[in-house]
Amino acid sequence: MKASSTRSVLVTGASSGIGAATADLLARSGFRVAGTSRDPDRAAQRLPHIEWVSMDVRDDASVSEGVKRAIDRIGGLDALVCNAGIGIFGSVEEVPLHAAREQFETNWFGTLRTLRAALPELRRARDARVAIVGSLAGRAPIPFQAHYSASKAALDALAQALHNELFGTGVSVSLIEPGDIHTAFNDATDFELVRNSSYGERAARCREVIERSLESAPGPEIVARTILRALTTRNPRVRYAVGPDARLVSFARRWLPERVGLRLIRRHFRV
Repeated sequence: MKASSTRSVLVTGASSGIGAATADLLARSGFRVAGTSRDPDRAAQRLPHIEWVSMDVRDDASVSEGVKRAIDRIGGLDALVCNAGIGIFGSVEEVPLHAAREQFETNWFGTLRTLRAALPELRRARDARVAIVGSLAGRAPIPFQAHYSASKAALDALAQALHNELFGTGVSVSLIEPGDIHTAFNDATDFELVRNSSYGERAARCREVIERSLESAPGPEIVARTILRALTTRNPRVRYAVGPDARLVSFARRWLPERVGLRLIRRHFRV
């Protein structure tokens, strides 16, 4: 990529968690950083050294205007980090369809909107980078988080297809695949969407495992460092598994029979 004094990057969902850690690290590493938030004034109080733009990834016009405003403020676009996302908890049977649609509207369509708005500028750069933040759940789906897992699996497919579409154009695409990460995102996950679930103790045990695992998980800085590497290394990987659990699952998915993998997931989440 270009010299640090001229690199510019847009990070979506940058007001907290992985997005905030990434925006902060990139700014301290010499990037000109624009971060998106639905409340940019509040975000600016936490990270005043970031150029903040108001953007809602669920809205076409908001994304189009937000990307244009970011490009104007940071003087172009050499890199994009698609990070904005939400999570919901509940069974396939019981989660309302409107909530399932909202999951995809933010996680998948929000990423798609951002890419469509940013790619023309990225393709004009001679050496541009795209980092799409997926999840370990996209390759090892979590019981009672099927909707979240499916949205991240869709990002996996999107990243791989986009990598090939852009191959040879000067734009490199990497999927960032974190395992358990302790962030405010965990607190924002809607665990109360389905009250009095008919799945009773099965769902309760699974939720308990998720919450306990997240409490002891590493912070978002580990993901931010991986994103920095993907944006700056000479030959970025197509996929970066982040954290010991993500690397373990990547190994297991490669070598274990699928039935064995599913049994290990059931055992881990106590379902």
